[in-house]
Amino acid sequence: MLGPPSTKSTFDNDVWIYIERKTTTKKLFKLSRQKVLVNNVLVLEIDNYGLLVKKEFYDIEKMNDLDFSKKTTETILGKKSFVYDFLSSMRQKLNDPLGKRKK
Repeated sequence: MLGPPSTKSTFDNDVWIYIERKTTTKKLFKLSRQKVLVNNVLVLEIDNYGLLVKKEFYDIEKMNDLDFSKKTTETILGKKSFVYDFLSSMRQKLNDPLGKRKK
């Protein structure tokens, strides 16, 4: 009755995700921005035997209550590594093999 899921995921069990989203355009003075009317997500977890193991339903109110982590992952790209230095010197030698280019 629900039809094919919006997204399927396979881990230990199959997870089927159904997404329902309806929007409408706001008034003209709001520059035609979209307003979300309905935003429902149904998550079904099905085991290897085809039996429903877990069912979760999220609506707009539940989604607003979800907490997201404020932590971020730091990158180390700012530090020059041996590989970066090596590749930079190789690029410089390829661009100016005789070393006669003005600096």
